[in-house]
Amino acid sequence: MLLKINPDNPQERQIQRVVDILRKGGIVAYPTDTYYGIGCDIMNKKAIEKIYAIKQRDKNKPFSFICPDLKDISTYAKISNFAYRNMKRLLPGPYTFVLSGSRMVPKIMLTKRKTAGIRVPNNQIALALAKELGNPIISTSATDPNGDIFEDPSLLHDYFENRLEVVIDGGPVPNAPSSVISLIDDIPEIIRYGAGDVDIFE
Repeated sequence: MLLKINPDNPQERQIQRVVDILRKGGIVAYPTDTYYGIGCDIMNKKAIEKIYAIKQRDKNKPFSFICPDLKDISTYAKISNFAYRNMKRLLPGPYTFVLSGSRMVPKIMLTKRKTAGIRVPNNQIALALAKELGNPIISTSATDPNGDIFEDPSLLHDYFENRLEVVIDGGPVPNAPSSVISLIDDIPEIIRYGAGDVDIFE
């Protein structure tokens, strides 16, 4: 199903429709402030395993996930005062922050070092989905196994067909990766340079 949602003012009824699908273990494609992403409820292990299969990805490489706001992150990660101050300056935005995961994060979502990649994207649709669901949502770019990006949601819909329950058409997105910054032990480490400005960490 290809579902058009207003990117500036997402219709509540449409968001609720997608969240009902997520609650039933469905997998959806949705816009972010970087790429179109593929996601599910992080509390649904079967759905997560389906996304690993769709992406043909090694289970030793956990996906990052989206929280609706900075306050919500503290439920799923350990945030020091240093990390909080810096994240507050940059979020919502095109960043993935690597933090120590809390006990609330399912093991399948953590690295061997018990870290997690967390996003609060500057995209009203993605934030509305995570907020309405009440749990974080997996965030992995909507690509084919070669890593080629789908810029057009209708092409994404045609490619994945019945492997996704719904593809949201939320208009064009920047099509640039997020900057990835580790804030473990209050030592900033830039893992990937992407769309977000990382000057404060250099």
